[in-house]
Amino acid sequence: MTDEIEDFATMFAASAQAKRIVKGQTLEGTVVGIGPEVAFIDVGGKGEATIGVDELKDADGALEVKAGDRIQAVVMSTDGGLVLSRKLALRAATERQLEAAAHSGLPVEGRVEKIVKGGFEVRIGGKRAFCPFSQIDVIRSEPATHEGRVYEFRITEFKEGGRNVIVSRRALLEEKQRAQAADVRRSVVPGAVLEGRVVSVRDFGAFVDLGAGVQGLLHVSEMGWSRVSDPSRMLKPGDEVTVKVLRIDDERIALGLKQLTDDPWATVAEKYAIGQMCTGRVVRIEPFGAFVELEPGVEALAHVSTFAPTGRADEWKTRLPLDAVSVFEVMSVDPEKRRIGVALVQDAREAEEVREYTERAQAEAPEAFGSLADKLRGALSSRQKR
Repeated sequence: MTDEIEDFATMFAASAQAKRIVKGQTLEGTVVGIGPEVAFIDVGGKGEATIGVDELKDADGALEVKAGDRIQAVVMSTDGGLVLSRKLALRAATERQLEAAAHSGLPVEGRVEKIVKGGFEVRIGGKRAFCPFSQIDVIRSEPATHEGRVYEFRITEFKEGGRNVIVSRRALLEEKQRAQAADVRRSVVPGAVLEGRVVSVRDFGAFVDLGAGVQGLLHVSEMGWSRVSDPSRMLKPGDEVTVKVLRIDDERIALGLKQLTDDPWATVAEKYAIGQMCTGRVVRIEPFGAFVELEPGVEALAHVSTFAPTGRADEWKTRLPLDAVSVFEVMSVDPEKRRIGVALVQDAREAEEVREYTERAQAEAPEAFGSLADKLRGALSSRQKR
């Protein structure tokens, strides 16, 4: 008898709690089953509720939830059981439901009827609502592209008994974007290879959207093993790219593109040896020498000291103008420091002759006076006579 009393008390308490649920109330529950047309939601002590499967699908018709997921929904009916909804359909919205949606934040469907001053007239059920231009999308777009479209909106203002209704589509889009961004950020870890879309291109690199508005910077120095002088010639807004996450600093995401291809410096020691002759193109000129591209991604330095003196400090630059292709001799190779020293073949031979002449002159007449410059000029003079 005692057990029966306890069971009756439990049922009575659950029944009383269920009766306190009213239309428009927001409930949170767990999806326990999904059928062909309805899904069953466990709302705890409030019992079990149902919701249309269509309410759980995205714009492409794919289910957004699975058994075990928790969702929030608004009570649409308490007659014969709890019926929930996550949105109000275009033709199903009554004035009371719209007011309940305004208080609960429940999305409502609306049709963009026409463009009016400052925004759009939106038809929701039998009501006219106003959506400002700034609230129709998260990105700037042509107003005409929205006319006649059916969207989900959030009611931000419901005044004068429904005569003044203001809605926002942007609020819902940003909410979804934030939820998606959290998922995207969980996949953005150093070393991850991700698909992205180029959003903008600057002189210093390109910003890449990794999804849901999460952006990373692909710096110009990480675009290719070869020097990239103009990123806009390599990438354009809208391009789909595969990138690698290099590091994350205070939510700033650094991306790389060249890391997905073989590093040409990995085989430098096998390809280049001291004394080897190779062809290179001058890609940059600095006060201390010229940088020469031996192959894509591999640059060598022809230091100013490798050019034979001529009396004019900068005359060596006339021998290696920008983009000039010449033959060079490899003077040094250091793969670990990613350095190769080269000398223009003609000047390499001149420098060697100067060195031999100087050593010979010092050995034969150590007491002779004269500067090193005199000796160099003498060496060059004797070479020209030959």
